[in-house]
Amino acid sequence: MAIVLFVVFLIISFSVQGRLRSKFKKYSQVPVNSGLSGAEVARQMLRDHGIYDVEVKSVPGELTDHYHPTHKVINLSEAVYHGRSVAAAAVAAHETGHAVQHATAYSWLEFRTTMVPLQNASARILNILIMVMIFGGMFIGGIAYQPLMLVFLGAYFIITMFSLVTLPVEFDASKRGLAWINAKGIVQNNESGMAKDALKWAAMTYVVAALGSLVTFLYYLMSFLGADD
Repeated sequence: MAIVLFVVFLIISFSVQGRLRSKFKKYSQVPVNSGLSGAEVARQMLRDHGIYDVEVKSVPGELTDHYHPTHKVINLSEAVYHGRSVAAAAVAAHETGHAVQHATAYSWLEFRTTMVPLQNASARILNILIMVMIFGGMFIGGIAYQPLMLVFLGAYFIITMFSLVTLPVEFDASKRGLAWINAKGIVQNNESGMAKDALKWAAMTYVVAALGSLVTFLYYLMSFLGADD
């Protein structure tokens, strides 16, 4: 059953990722009315919010855009950094939305940031436990099963919570970014709908990941409780 769930959500994830790439490619061909590049959009949005200690950098890769709160850097993929398209403007505004969240002490972002070390530790624990279960399963007796599963469930719960907490952070960043590029005339008329559509599919990748993690956690929890009866 676990394998079936994994395969189902893997297929859905690939489908959403493919849709996102298709949308990004499509809207990357549409010049933005303002003529600003993604880097210029990000820097202007930072200035408008009174933020002067965040750097905007170009990073290699496709859809590798992200904000690093510790280093206070908005990393934009080359296509977004240099692009003067609707897609570039939307993505740049979204990532800058995270910087605005940081500067205004947005509670969900702060909560997510505090969870990062715990989430990283949980991921490492899961990797170790999976290896133990695969290669050492024959040596694990009934006595060791329960404590190992409790640790497994605890680690998976933290990872699931992290993915769920990520959702309001991502949706809010898009909301801030879209509101700003519309208010400032960065995008106009039908460009606004394109920008919203692009960010919607970006958000869907996080939704699928969160749902997949939640369903998998609940499956393992029900299996453990059933085996414990």
